[in-house]
Amino acid sequence: MKILAIDSSSVAGSVALLEDGEIKSEYITLDKRTHSETLLPLIDKLKGDAGLDLSSLDAIAITGGPGSYTGLRIGGATAKGLGLALGKPIVNVPTMEALAYNVVGSDVLVCPMMDARRERVFTGLYKFDGEKIITIKDQCVLTIDELVDAIDEEVIFLGDGVDAYHDLLDEKMSVTYSFADEDDNHVKASSFAYLAKVYFDEGKVMSADDFAPDYLMLSQAERELKEKQKND
Repeated sequence: MKILAIDSSSVAGSVALLEDGEIKSEYITLDKRTHSETLLPLIDKLKGDAGLDLSSLDAIAITGGPGSYTGLRIGGATAKGLGLALGKPIVNVPTMEALAYNVVGSDVLVCPMMDARRERVFTGLYKFDGEKIITIKDQCVLTIDELVDAIDEEVIFLGDGVDAYHDLLDEKMSVTYSFADEDDNHVKASSFAYLAKVYFDEGKVMSADDFAPDYLMLSQAERELKEKQKND
């Protein structure tokens, strides 16, 4: 069993190869260049490092959103292109689940959060039963106030939203909370590849033709156009 996992949902980008239950190779970048410049070179490096023949893959896993609009489009196009060319299925892993999986095995509520601007975050709430992820609140867009109101038990926060709203959380949280290690604040292909394997085994796959990112909300350009049309 071989799964190529790809993430470009945020500033960080990563690719990893899961083979027979183990990560054989992973590459991560925080390069300020766009993912269009870095993602394919990362895959090429992984191929060379792991001696990977792409035709031997069983599936391609991708974080399907939410996240950076540009990043999701680039990652999605890469996954679709490989899937179509190789005739391989896509495992669409929701970005919030992928991020939460950085702390798999946590014994408290897990709250991944990515900055969505204007004191809003892409988020969700999850628990773990061993390595099984259980959705308490599906991924969505919430204000910090709405997120705080949704949490009524001990929780661990992680994601780039922690950097953006750390002080607000300190001000508003009334239950016990903590923050994950800084290294866990970006999606890791080597982490969510294991979740992708679970989904693959459960038959949660799709054709490359059917895959499309889930942005959860309009882009800034789309919002501005909609507002302009409303006012015209």
